This record gives sequence, structure tokens and C-alpha cells, in this order.
Amino acid sequence: MPRYADIVLPLAQPAYTFAVPEGMALAEGQAVAVQFGARRFYTGIVWRIHDRRPDFKTVKPIRRVLYDAPLLTAPQRALWEWIASYYMCREGEVMRCALPALMKPSGDSEEEFASDEFRPRTECYVSLAPELRDEEAFDAACERLERRAPRQYAALVEVASAGGGARIATGEVARRLLHADAAVLHALARKGLVRLAEHERTVERGGSSFLLPELSPAQLRALGELRSQFDGGRATALLHGVTGSGKTEIYIHLAAEVLARGGDVLLLVPEIALTAQLIARMERIFGSRVTAYHSRLTPRRRTETYLRLNRSEGGEFVVGVRSSIFLPLKRLQLIIVDEEHDASYKQADPAPRYNARDCASVMARLMGCRALLGSATPSLETWLNARTGKYGLALLRERYGAARPPALFLSDTLRAAKRGERQGHFNKLLLDKIGQTLDRGGQAMLFQNRRGFAPYVSCTECGWTARCPSCNVTLTYHKGRGELVCHYCGHTEPVPAKCPSCRVTDAVPMGFGTEKIVEQVASLFPEARVARLDRDSATSERAFSATVADFAERRTDILVGTQMIAKGFDFEGVSLVGVLNADNLLHNPDFRAAERAFQLLTQVAGRAGRRDDAGEVVIQTSDPSHRVLRQVLEGDYEAMACAELAEREAFFYPPYARLTALTLRHRDPELVRRAVGELARRLRERFGRRVLGPIAPPVDRIRGEWLACLLLKVESGASSARARELLGAELRRLAVDPAFKTVTVVCDVDPQ
Repeated sequence: MPRYADIVLPLAQPAYTFAVPEGMALAEGQAVAVQFGARRFYTGIVWRIHDRRPDFKTVKPIRRVLYDAPLLTAPQRALWEWIASYYMCREGEVMRCALPALMKPSGDSEEEFASDEFRPRTECYVSLAPELRDEEAFDAACERLERRAPRQYAALVEVASAGGGARIATGEVARRLLHADAAVLHALARKGLVRLAEHERTVERGGSSFLLPELSPAQLRALGELRSQFDGGRATALLHGVTGSGKTEIYIHLAAEVLARGGDVLLLVPEIALTAQLIARMERIFGSRVTAYHSRLTPRRRTETYLRLNRSEGGEFVVGVRSSIFLPLKRLQLIIVDEEHDASYKQADPAPRYNARDCASVMARLMGCRALLGSATPSLETWLNARTGKYGLALLRERYGAARPPALFLSDTLRAAKRGERQGHFNKLLLDKIGQTLDRGGQAMLFQNRRGFAPYVSCTECGWTARCPSCNVTLTYHKGRGELVCHYCGHTEPVPAKCPSCRVTDAVPMGFGTEKIVEQVASLFPEARVARLDRDSATSERAFSATVADFAERRTDILVGTQMIAKGFDFEGVSLVGVLNADNLLHNPDFRAAERAFQLLTQVAGRAGRRDDAGEVVIQTSDPSHRVLRQVLEGDYEAMACAELAEREAFFYPPYARLTALTLRHRDPELVRRAVGELARRLRERFGRRVLGPIAPPVDRIRGEWLACLLLKVESGASSARARELLGAELRRLAVDPAFKTVTVVCDVDPQ
């Protein structure tokens, strides 16, 4: 009977049906090469195998199978289907995001396709010849070599002792792990004493006994609560612990239990920046079991990691960013989402615009494992789920060991300016604290949530402002590069010598970013060693690691940075944290502004005093009576959460409603205006008052395209699946409408 297979291609298209050639061994989840269209060849994933012939005339055959083992298990395919359904995209778009680039070759001919096909890197492995595994034969060979060829004797003994406690190793050992050079090993191979083999690199495994950190009584209680909740059937739990309470130590103990059973552990972190410090710590405990996975790895390294994990029998510990949820961990038993509140877990572009934290909870259900969400300042959605019993909950209310919470001070910027107690962008209180910290030999971190030297340059005579020619946004001034830069499209241009409009005066930098703060700190404290950590300075993993290492080893006294410095770092020398301008966090036009401000200020304050010294935090603001600042000062997360949830319930925002943001894009502003108006009309026929807009976003032109937005708010009690079905039908109608088919519509479910 003829067989057919539905194949998912890395395109924003539905699965297509191909014929399975007679005699081809094929399994669901396998990668195959197929011809799509007249002459284009793609990598596809076998989704379903069946005997139903499609109703079109010619059914093209699958060309060949690309890998021996399937790349996806049934639970992984179920996860892809859930992501495609929930985030309103195709499985092919999930495939583009989930698989490393080298695993998705394509070409205009089969020969071109084959040349791009990934071939794993191999290396040399050495093992004793089977004849020498007998102790008498081995001793005799050693006796002969010891007199005549001492270097070969030393190499043979090294190969034989590579098995750890065994008298004579019977397995293979990678040549890179041996001291013997290639010439000596080849000489032994010619004598028939060792075997050399080339095959794909593997990771050498250590034992299952780990040197675990000692836990405090509070940590032991939290660990016990989590164990009992997981054992009682909870798939997801929240570990809510104050900054510096030792959540990572609890992660380590739970991971050790899973690894000892031969299971896999996935630890998600919000930023690539955090992986280096965390991986170093995990490797000290778990050794070569630890694998890093993030976008800064080379395409080859990502592909080799994916394929190695796909063949692994368990006992893997992966530390990675949001894309790590797509790795093929066969025996996944624990997913840990550190700093679960962080917006970096949400992918903005391209589709699928998924949230890795939410996907982790779904994975726990689909794969029968456990998900642990950890944060000092949980997202309100997670906190409400824990409070209502949907998630388990464990609390850590005290700092680990002798560490004490830092002392927080609010410094009134307006009052300081009136009293003449302000130099540059620093109030006297913060300057005094920096001076005292340096005198004690301590370190300081200064937080400013803007990179560059100044947010924009402007003419004081005529008011001209430098703007991006492709985006409706001002250009940021980067003094070190001597350029004006658009942070949306990357456009750069030199700083004009005179105002291009009036030709009278110079364009003056307005506002301040991290680059300007570094310059002012260096001027005010010339003896201090100052460094900067933001997206512009950390241009590579090496540059980032060097900056962090210098600060950790006290070769730097003051670290100035953006949100990068607020997350997860543990520097024992930091006794002072300064927040230069809290106002730009508090007054964003976003219903999450108060929650995000509390989270960020609490997290950055938590970098101070993580050892015996309590540390100090100075927050500069022009609104010291603001409710959120008072809650940060008191460390009262629950007060912030209750106040924000009351407002959101009153105004129908998450977690009491589900949001879907629709953004229409086109180079013709009039066409965008008509298209968004028509879509709004159609959606109101379906959803009524749940549709808000159309509105122009704060930045209404990016890369030459004009933007217009709609927002769909559906109450949490309603069927979100039905809402997505109705919305999808209207979007498909708009896409085939001749008047609007050139307009791009971006659909973002649960926007951040």
C-alpha cells in the first residue's frame, strides 16, 4: 500500500504531503530532504505518516532521510503544535526558531543542497587492542616497551589507566585528553597495541556524586516544600525568595537529585550575559555534564550540541536562554526558570513570539516533568497562579548566611538641584556614598537604563533634533564612536559640526546615558577605575566576560551599566548601588510600568551587600513620594502586587484578561490607515468592545514602514482557543483582500 507523509518545512506554510518511496524506512519526527516547488530543495520534518493520497495530481517523493535518528519525539511535536496554535503561527515558523541554522539547509538543486548538509566534526579516539585486555598480555607488552621505547610505554600505560578505577581500561578515550602525541600513538597502532578510530566527539561523563552546597534551615524548609508539592502531583511551582536568599543552592540540590537518577535538567536564564558566571559555578559541581546553549555559540557548535543531546541517554544539565526549550532532551525531568519575571523570556521577532516561561509550564504537562519558576519579584501572573493554588509555592524570606538586606535611601533630585547639591547627574548624597565606598576599598554599581552618551542631540537656537531617516525616532549620540545611532534599525551618521537647519550653533547632547555617566564618574573620581557594561560595550562574549571578570576580581572599582547589571550577578565586593534616574522607569506609558519598576529597582538593589556588609542603595528620583518607590524602600512585594492586581482587575488587564496585539505595517501610511480601520471594523463585529484602537504606536515608523496597532482583550474566563480561531479567520480574510494583501500583519499573543 502506498504511504504518504505530512512534512513541515521551515516556511510560514502548512504541512505539505509527500510520497514515501517504497522500501524507505521512515519515522515521525525524522528530518528529510524534499523538493518544494519547481526546483527548490528543503529540509523538512516528518509530522505524520498515513495512507491517504492527497487530491492533487502529482505527489512528489521524499528524496532521502537526513539523520539516522528522529530529531523530535512525540511530546516535542506536541509542544511545537501548542506553540503554533497558541501564538498563532505555523509549525514551520517554530521549526525555523527551534533548529540550529546548519540543520535546515536548502538549495536550488539537490547537489547544492547536499553541499550545505551538516556533517558532524569528528576526532580521534584511542583504545587498547582487545588482546591487551588480559593482564598477562598487557604486562608483557609493557615490559618490552619499557626497555626499548619508553615514550610508547608511557603512552600505553596512560591509555590503559584512562578508565578511572579500573586496572585496565576497556573503553575509548579521546586523544585530546592524553598527553601522548600523535606520532607515538600511531606507532603503537602499527604494533597492534592500540586501536585508533575517528568518530563524532562525545562528552566524557564523571560520576554521580556531587559536592553540594550546605543549606540553611530556611533553604531546607523551602526545598522540602517543593519536594512535597512535586511529589503530590504539582507540575509547576514558584520559589519566591528575596534577593540573596540562595535560590541557586536550591536549584543545585534539585538538579543533583534528577541527575543522580539519570534524568535531564534544563536551567533557563533570561540573558546570555548570565550564563558564563552560572555555568562556571555549575561546572564546579556537575563537571562535564553541564552544557551551554545560546545564540553567541557558533552555528556549528549549536548544531553539534543539538545532535549530541538527541543521542544522549540522559544525565544532561543544560544551561541556556529561551531557545533552549527546543533542545531534544529525551529524559527531561526538571525545568528551572531563573528570574522568571524577566521580559527577555518573551521573543519579540520573528514568529513564533513565544514566552519560554509559559512554554516551560506546558512542557512540564506534556512531558511529565516538573517546572520550577524562581524569582525575588515574580510576575503578577505567576504570583496569582501560586496564590490561587494553580502552582505550588515555596517562600524564602531571609538572605543566605550572614548577609543582611541593604539600607535604601531615596534622594530627591529636584530638592538637590534647588539647594545646589547636584553635580552633573549626581546628587550630593550619592557622591558622598561613592566617596565613602572607595575610601573603604569597596566597589559600587551605578544603574542608568539608557545606553549611549545622550538620548538625542538638539540645537538650542532653532530646536532642530537629529532623527532617523527610516524610523520616527531620535538618534542616540555615542561619543566614543563619534556617531549618531538609531537603536531600531541600526542607521548611523556622523555628528554634524553645525546645526543642519539654522547653521548657527552646534548640536548639543541632551539627557544622559551610560557613556556620559562613565565620563562624569571618571572626572569626579579620577583615582577610581571605571568600566561600562551595556549592549554597546559587551559586543562579544569575550568582551562581556572580561568586564565581569575585572569587576569580580576587583580590578575595577565602579561598574556603570544598564539592565545587564541588575540580573543575577553575585559580586562580594559591592557595597553600594546607585540608581541615577528612577523616573524613566516609573512613568512609562505601559500598564506594567509599576510592576517592572519595582522588579528592576529591587533586583538592582539586591546586588549590594551580598556578604557580611549590609550594603547601601541610593535611588535618585524627582518623585520620592511615589507609591512604588515606597514599596521598594520597604521591600514589600505583596503590597505592590495587591495594589497592581486591584487596578488591573478594575481596568481589565492581565492576569484578568488575555491580550493580543496586532501591528499592521506598510510603506504607504494611507494604506495602513485604511487597512487597520477595516480590520478594526471586522473584529468589532466579532468581539465588540473587546477591541481597542486603532492607534499609532509611540514609534510609528520603523525601517521605512508605517505602523498602526489594534489590541484585543479577552477575559480570562472565556475560551482563548475560540478567540484565536475567530481572530485567525479575520486575518486570513484580510490577507486575501486585493485592497490589503500587501499589508503585513504581526500578531503578538500575550505581548510584553
